[in-house]
Amino acid sequence: MLAYNWPMRSIPAILRFLSGFLIVFHLFFFPLSAEGTSGLFKFSIGTEPPTLDPSLATDGTSIFIIENLMEGLTQFNKALIAQPAIAVRWEVSPDGKHYLFYLRKNVLWSDGNPVTAYDFEYSWRRLLNPATASEYAYFLYDVENAEAYNQGKLKDSGQVGVHALGPDILEVRLKKPVVFFPGIVTFPGTFPLRKDLIEKYGNHWTDPGRMVVNGPYRLKEWRHEYKLLLEANPLYYGDKPFCGRIELFVINERTTALTLYETGGLDMVSLPPEAIDYYKNSSEYINQPLLRGNYYGFNILRPPFNDPRIRKAFALAIDREELPRILKGGESPAYSWIPPGMFGYDEMSGLRFNPKEAARLLAEGGFPGGNHFPKVTLAFNTDMVNSLIAENIQAQLKRNLGIQIFLDNQEWKVYLKRLQVDTPQMFRLAWGADYPDPDNFMNLFITGGGNNHTRWGNPRYDRLIQNASSEGDVKQRLFMYREAQKILTEEEFPIIPLFISAQNFLVKPAVQGMETNPMELLFFKKINVTQ
Repeated sequence: MLAYNWPMRSIPAILRFLSGFLIVFHLFFFPLSAEGTSGLFKFSIGTEPPTLDPSLATDGTSIFIIENLMEGLTQFNKALIAQPAIAVRWEVSPDGKHYLFYLRKNVLWSDGNPVTAYDFEYSWRRLLNPATASEYAYFLYDVENAEAYNQGKLKDSGQVGVHALGPDILEVRLKKPVVFFPGIVTFPGTFPLRKDLIEKYGNHWTDPGRMVVNGPYRLKEWRHEYKLLLEANPLYYGDKPFCGRIELFVINERTTALTLYETGGLDMVSLPPEAIDYYKNSSEYINQPLLRGNYYGFNILRPPFNDPRIRKAFALAIDREELPRILKGGESPAYSWIPPGMFGYDEMSGLRFNPKEAARLLAEGGFPGGNHFPKVTLAFNTDMVNSLIAENIQAQLKRNLGIQIFLDNQEWKVYLKRLQVDTPQMFRLAWGADYPDPDNFMNLFITGGGNNHTRWGNPRYDRLIQNASSEGDVKQRLFMYREAQKILTEEEFPIIPLFISAQNFLVKPAVQGMETNPMELLFFKKINVTQ
C-alpha cells in the first residue's frame, strides 16, 4: 500500500493548531473517568482517512482502519501467514489456477444480513470496473479476464473469473498459478461489499449510520479532522473484542500527540525523531523494523528526467547512509527495492554513493557542474520526517552536483490528486507490504500500473515480474527478481530507493495483547486495556 509515516497530512496552519488545541483541551481538562475508559483504547492517526471504501483506499491510514471494520476471505496471523477468516477453508486445483473458497455459515453483516459469496463477487467486479477507477484493480489481474475487463477491452463482467456458486462457495479462476494468492485476498480491495447499500447511498455509503461491516468493529462516529469512534460489532462472528470502543484522534503533529500520551490522553503514540533518544530506554518504547521502502520517483516524461543519465546522476549523488542518522529510529539505507527480511532481497542490488561518477553523468547530459540546470521541484506530503529527508537531499544535491532543487510540500489529499493528474518532476512516496512477497513491491512499477506514477515501463521488466509470480522453482524465481531489480535500480532509474522504515512508538503498560509485525498490521480486536 502507499505508505508513509503516520503523520502524513497537513491542513492549513491555523486549522491544524486549533484541531490540536481542542484535542489537548478536551482530554486534559475533561479526562475520562476510570469507568468511562473501561474497554477504551485511544490512539492517534496522522491524517484524516481520505476514504473508507475498500475499493478506493490506497493509503495506510484508510487501509488500517478498514482492516478493523471489515474482513475478507483470509487474514494474516502473527507469522504473516494467510489463515482462514470469512473463508473457513479453500481448495486449489493441481494446476494452481482454480480456487474454491468455502465461506463460514455464521458470518453476518452488522445489520443482520448474512455475508455471502455474492458479496465477494460483486466487490471484486466493482474493483475491476473501469468506472470505479480503483488504483488497486491490478491486484486482481491474475484472475481470468480481469485485466481485459478493467482496461475496457471486455464489457461483460460475467466473464471475469470470479463467481458465486451459491451463497457459501466462491469460485476463482486464474489465468496462471499464483504462489501467494491466499495472501492477496487478505487485502481490503478484495473484501466483500453490499451492492444494495452502495447503489442506494453512492459515495456516502461509508458515512456513520450507513456503513455496514462484517468485522470486529463498526463506525460509530466520524468528526472530520478531529476523531473517529469505532465500537464493537455485536454481530461479529469471531471472539468479542476486549475493548468496546476505539477512539482515533486526527493529530498531524507528532509533538502534540506525544504531549497527549504523556498526559494520559492516548494509550499509544508514534515518536517524532527528536524524541527517540530520550525514550529509547523506556519500558514503554517499542521499535519494529518494517517491510516498507521509501523512495523518490521521477516523472520520466518531464525534462530533465526524460534522460536516464540525469536520473542516474541523482541516484549516485545521494549518500543514503546519512538518512538513518537523521531519523534515529532504526531505519536502514535502501539500495534495492525489495526490502530486507523479504524473499528476493539482494544486498548487492542497486548503486552506491559515487559523487564523481554522478558529476560525470551530469556533464555528459549537458550540465557540467550543474550549470544551466533547469528548475526542478521535489514534491512531498507535509510531514516532519519527509521535510527532514527532503532538506538533506536538497543539501546533498547542491553539495555533490551543484544543483539547487526546490521543495514543495502539500497536504495529503492534494498531494495524492497531484500525483494522479499532474505528476511532478520528482516526488516522494513509500510502499508498505500488502502481502509479504516481492511481487507486491516489484509489481508496483509494471507498465501502466495504478500506483506507478513514474510513467515508466519496460517490457522485459514486465515479463520478469509476470513470470516470477507463478514460478515454482525458488532459485529461478530469485534470479528473475534479481534481473528485474537491475533494470529498476541499476539501468533505468525511474526511482531512487532511499531508506527502509522502522516503527518507533510508546505503549502504556495497561495495554495488553498488542502484536507488532513488519507489515504494521494492528488489529484492535486483540487489544485489552486494563485499569
